[in-house]
Amino acid sequence: MTAFFHHFMYDFRTGLRDKSLLLMNYLFPLGFYILMGLLMTGLNPTFAPTMIPAMILVAMMACTLLGLPNPVVESREAGIFRSFKINGVPALSIVTIPVLSSCVHIILVSTIITFTAGPLFKAGIPVNWGYFVLVLLLTAFTFASIGMLIGVVSPNSRAIVLFSQSIFLPSMILGGLMVPSSMLPPTLYRVSLLLPTSHAMNAWKGLAFGMEPAFDPRWALLILLSSGMIAFALAIYLFSWDSKNKQRDRNPFLALLTLIPYVLGAIFLVA
Repeated sequence: MTAFFHHFMYDFRTGLRDKSLLLMNYLFPLGFYILMGLLMTGLNPTFAPTMIPAMILVAMMACTLLGLPNPVVESREAGIFRSFKINGVPALSIVTIPVLSSCVHIILVSTIITFTAGPLFKAGIPVNWGYFVLVLLLTAFTFASIGMLIGVVSPNSRAIVLFSQSIFLPSMILGGLMVPSSMLPPTLYRVSLLLPTSHAMNAWKGLAFGMEPAFDPRWALLILLSSGMIAFALAIYLFSWDSKNKQRDRNPFLALLTLIPYVLGAIFLVA
């Protein structure tokens, strides 16, 4: 347990000291939050009530999709994981620690956004703080697990960009962050249900902000939890200690199993 804690603290401090990780974990999401607060609250009246969850989701994606996978691939290619294996560090710890440290970074940024958005930009405030925290923690775990899975299955940094952007960009456009999902055409709305952000926004709206959800927010929580657990389990199963000796019997395409809860949601949650 002591070794696990020291490893966790080292990984957490790396997220503060490394310039690229500091950018993705803090500077980019907070800068984007200030920019959107100055622009969108004046241009789009529907943005302010959901500004807090929308900006928290941007911070989550920046930290987990854009920041988390790169150190995983770099450590594997540099042989760091191989040295961990020699010293008896289990794969479970190597997968768990970046997920936990990313969640801590997300919580810190989310705290800043939550308690400044109201005074600065007249953003909507949660009416149920318990559900707000629950959705926050669950969504952070889900995105961190997906980010870790991307790092595990990506053979190089170019693949990371491809996989991460395939989630990040559609989420920004269709995920209900800038424009409510209810304003999307029916076909695009069904596509948006393939994204974690759509379910997180629906859960936050219905459970924490007292707004009308598009569907039962309990289904959104179940989908997020299921996909997060699948992604985390697959990250452990598909984990390889170095880039030269991969588990040949473990197909990286198994990572697509993470999409199953979202596909089922897109099929059955749309009337």
